[in-house]
Amino acid sequence: MSVARSSAVVAARPARKNPLRIAAPGGGDLTSAGFMQAPGQPSGLRRAASPILSPQDLRRLMISDFSAWLRTQTNKHKRPYQEDTISDYAETAHVLSTWMEKKGIDGDFTACDAGMLNDFFAGYRESHTQGGTNTRQRNLHALFKWLSKVYDHPDPWDGEDLVRYGPGKKRPSTLALEFIVDMLEVTGGGKPKSFEGARDHAIIRVLTEGPRRTEVAQMQVCDLSADLVARPFARVVPLKGARDYDEGRIVPFAVVTGRAIVAYLRFRNGHTSCSSPALWLGKRGPLTGSGVGRMLERRADQAGWDPDMVHQHMFRHTFANDWLSGGGSEGDLMRLMGWTDRAMVDRYAADLQVQRAVEARQRRGDMY
Repeated sequence: MSVARSSAVVAARPARKNPLRIAAPGGGDLTSAGFMQAPGQPSGLRRAASPILSPQDLRRLMISDFSAWLRTQTNKHKRPYQEDTISDYAETAHVLSTWMEKKGIDGDFTACDAGMLNDFFAGYRESHTQGGTNTRQRNLHALFKWLSKVYDHPDPWDGEDLVRYGPGKKRPSTLALEFIVDMLEVTGGGKPKSFEGARDHAIIRVLTEGPRRTEVAQMQVCDLSADLVARPFARVVPLKGARDYDEGRIVPFAVVTGRAIVAYLRFRNGHTSCSSPALWLGKRGPLTGSGVGRMLERRADQAGWDPDMVHQHMFRHTFANDWLSGGGSEGDLMRLMGWTDRAMVDRYAADLQVQRAVEARQRRGDMY
């Protein structure tokens, strides 16, 4: 066969498929997760892996092991740790690991003693609030309890050398009535024309009823009253609670809130994830607590308010203040909010307590 004829035959053959597996960008190829790196070695695949792990690699492995261990344990309430809690503990451990790397500390977490942690917390306090430093201390203590149990590492919290930072005393902020009205208006004003409008309006309505932000995010369809118009209420699960049927508490709603949820449920039935037990759905599935926060910031910006000053928990503060301002009893407020400590009433209602006292005195009129 001539060269020209051979070339023509090859050209006439259909293109052959590549039999080798090709990882899609960002796909599930195991190598996309990266490999261990020795100090000073570039990232990526290597022909010969070094047997030496960097301190940062060791700390990262310890955090992974610590997180897996937490999933087999229960908290002080004898309930499984929630993933949000595990993530918070792991994130704080990563913050400590990053600080150790910057300081050039050659060792894993067992290299930390009370003096080193004092340096870490003092440096953190310089660029953050005392309340934030207190939260870091509480989250990090879980890691060192695990180190004590697994590695027999002395727990710095057991001695007197560790400097403790108390929680910051910050008066809870109360939302302006105009802000809430504008947020409800920008989400459809009770006449939603889209899935997102109906969902966001219903979430804001529920937040005004006083439940915790995590309780709202964790709501499931089965938690709703069978008739949200005649008997508007929902069961919410405690922040660190299990989803047992007999757990949680009942949160009654205003009729307008029940109607807002009904309007959302009509749109929800057409969602691709409508079979999910989660009540609130986003574009790709259940809406998370952080997703609710981003929604509020976006809606606040649309309504002309500063989104950086908006936080989900402010709705809870506002409900407590307005309940007391309207003459509601403190005992009923504790039950509605899920509190067992009377001190929580003082803390949440601190923002406008002087104004409430003045208004109460004026309502009494001439007493003698």
